[in-house]
Amino acid sequence: MAALEEEFTLSAVPLGCGPDGLLGVEPSDKTDQFLVTDSGRTVILYKVSDQKPLGSWSVKQGQIITCPAVCNFKTGEYIVVHDNKVLRLWNNEDVNLDKVFKATLSAEVYRIHSIQGTEPLVLFKEGAVRGLEALLAEPQQKIESVISDEEVIKWTKVFMVFRHPVLIFITEKHGNYFAYVQRFNSHVLSKYTLLLGQDEKSVIQSFTASLDRKYISLKTLSFDGCIYDTLIPIHPSDSEKNQNQKVVKSLLLKTVVSGNARNGVALTVLDQDHVAVLGPPLPASKECLSIWNTKFQTLQISKELPQGTSGQLWYYGEHLFMLHGKFLTVIPYKCEVSSLASALGKLKHNQNPGIHTLPHFVNWETSQGHVLGSQNSEPSKRNLRRRNVEASVQPEVPTATQLLSTIKKDSEKHIEVELRKFLAIKRTSDFHTIIGDIVIGLLERCKTEPLFYPRNSLIQLIQMHVLSYSLCPGLMEVALEKADVQMLQLCLQQFPDVPEAVTCACLKFFLSIGDDSLQETDIDMESVSDYGDAVRDEKMEGQTEILQNGFNSEEYNCDKESSEKPQDTTEKTTSCPVIPKRAALLNAILRSAYSETFLLPHLKDIPAQHITLFLQYLYFLYLKCSENATMTLPGIHPPTLNQIMDWICLLLDANFTVVVMIPEAKKLLLSLYKFVKSQICICSELNKIEVSFRELQKLNQEKNNRELYSIEVLELF
Repeated sequence: MAALEEEFTLSAVPLGCGPDGLLGVEPSDKTDQFLVTDSGRTVILYKVSDQKPLGSWSVKQGQIITCPAVCNFKTGEYIVVHDNKVLRLWNNEDVNLDKVFKATLSAEVYRIHSIQGTEPLVLFKEGAVRGLEALLAEPQQKIESVISDEEVIKWTKVFMVFRHPVLIFITEKHGNYFAYVQRFNSHVLSKYTLLLGQDEKSVIQSFTASLDRKYISLKTLSFDGCIYDTLIPIHPSDSEKNQNQKVVKSLLLKTVVSGNARNGVALTVLDQDHVAVLGPPLPASKECLSIWNTKFQTLQISKELPQGTSGQLWYYGEHLFMLHGKFLTVIPYKCEVSSLASALGKLKHNQNPGIHTLPHFVNWETSQGHVLGSQNSEPSKRNLRRRNVEASVQPEVPTATQLLSTIKKDSEKHIEVELRKFLAIKRTSDFHTIIGDIVIGLLERCKTEPLFYPRNSLIQLIQMHVLSYSLCPGLMEVALEKADVQMLQLCLQQFPDVPEAVTCACLKFFLSIGDDSLQETDIDMESVSDYGDAVRDEKMEGQTEILQNGFNSEEYNCDKESSEKPQDTTEKTTSCPVIPKRAALLNAILRSAYSETFLLPHLKDIPAQHITLFLQYLYFLYLKCSENATMTLPGIHPPTLNQIMDWICLLLDANFTVVVMIPEAKKLLLSLYKFVKSQICICSELNKIEVSFRELQKLNQEKNNRELYSIEVLELF
């Protein structure tokens, strides 16, 4: 569900807005502070919690601001462009913009982008992009033209992808729309044509975008009142580079606003499952702000705006910004995670808070030896009294709302202390959804503050055994970005719904990380106990045969080639090809749930040397399983034989053409083929024995039924 709280205005003074509204609302380097640029001459710095301006700067008469002001997060300075080419830099101490740093550029600027983790990027109206530092070093440098004549930029946004900025901008020419994606780590610019479906000349009224793993999910609000989704690759294949590729839109939500609405329409993505829409829902109705759930395609909440809007909508954190009338209005909002786990755990809000509701599950680990009716037994009463006494002497415990407020502003140490207090209280049936909200709150602050990473708090929450991937989406992605091996292992062990793309990303990371880095990491090693015994130093003199599960393959002529050089093969395969800590991480991958259909495409992206290493480790595990009659591995919760074989098949299916070209892998495949063939022989002989015993049992039953004495001879071979 989603909720819109009571709105408030940032200033009682109307802003200088033209017919197109404000130029922009951008965050400052300080929490809760935002730069508001009107369509005239003024930039105002607001503090939202105080609902008042902290500073105001204006260009002189005759000049006009043409680009919204932004903050340089590296230096704390503010940047604005007036008269299309004049760039100004200033800070809070400056009063007059006419006296601050000035740089006149050689081309007209469309927009300046500034986000955490990188320098500001300047997008020119001709489509070229420059970093601010390079531009200030040579302001009059020549700016090339990227887009064609009569092509106009309509919208732009920048993202951080693996610590590198990626900029997307949309252009329009004669009713046709194009998307340009600029990656700054590889300096590659890709162009895509947006196919609008049957109505190729459909007018797009609003754009918004978000990251969806390897794609930019571009959402558009068209003139027909429907929302469409288009997936644009972030990293195109080599054949797609420098080519004008075509991408097709798909219908996401139908008729969210009136098709006749020409003004006051806007769209923005709030999270992976929710979008906010500004516009009239019906032709004769007033403008409304509504939040839609894209996963379930349902309207969550709507709020009427009787004074009208400018058709502009911004969101930062948990606040929506818009012009309501002539005043800048802020509406706090709340969106819960859309998941089945969240929906099943909901309680009615009108329950008596004094009544403790029993959870919807039974903890069998703590209930062994007790029947359900033993809840009223005397030991339970004593435990209840003891808990009441303990609760009476505990310090003040923060509520969930107070803890979420603490997460937004306090230090990591203080959050950890308050979280420990909160987790000590008695659990309710919606405890898992509350924990999910806390994790999401921590992750949101991690995105806005790159230096903030409450690792201890996140691990403590994961170890509560109530989370799933759908309750805290983005947690494993943050752990991958921070190279947090321990957290990834915990998530793989406890989350039952990890997407296949994330599982494969973890696999690639586990195979690529260096041994030295792993040695310094705290990793759960329970699944790899006794692996060290795999290396056998003692050799039996005169041994010329290998007995596998007590069976000599040469004796039964199943595979004469497999016994020609048994010593060499054994010595190469009995030692584990990876260190124990890497083995523990790979075991977590092997035990995770997956669907072959969705996993196979991602396995093709793993480098060849990592595929070979993983196959060697799987072969080693297969040999370990074959050393005992139970066909199991030592340790607590190790991978099963079926899981090992399934992953071998998956890797070969996804990368067979690559594997057969690698000499090391070819030898491994040959060894695996010989070993599996010998195991098939074992199974064949065991099957014969089973059939023989079954016949004996049948004959024995017939003998008992006849109640007659007889001598019967059974010929086995």
